[in-house]
Amino acid sequence: MCEVEVDPETGVTEIVSWSAADDFGNLINPMIVEGQVHGGIAHGVGQALLESACYDESGQLLSGSYMDYSMPRADTLPEMKIVTSETPCPHNPLGVKGCGEAGAIASPAAVINAITNAIGTSDITMPATPEKVWRAIQATR
Repeated sequence: MCEVEVDPETGVTEIVSWSAADDFGNLINPMIVEGQVHGGIAHGVGQALLESACYDESGQLLSGSYMDYSMPRADTLPEMKIVTSETPCPHNPLGVKGCGEAGAIASPAAVINAITNAIGTSDITMPATPEKVWRAIQATR
């Protein structure tokens, strides 16, 4: 669950609250699982708000370095509330399930849904840059 605040004058979106709930079966190392979820959420937030590959007319990548390709930083993300339930998997002796990129699956949709709900529109493309959000706000007025 993602809660955002959108500045209507600039289109800048700030994520102010995040909660995630998952069932990974029996947790062997809960700290590593929580880290996987945090990383996945950061990945999805980057996709939803920041990351974009830009090319010129000849096909040359213009955003090929970290100076040109924006990714989430620590100040992009709020403190996250991560909750897990443990329903053992019946198909393996440890009762574990994969957690790989769990946070990355729902996070882009959670961010975009929070933005569209906040500004009163039904559609915005990723990445939801301040300019795109501002233009969507202007279209609803």
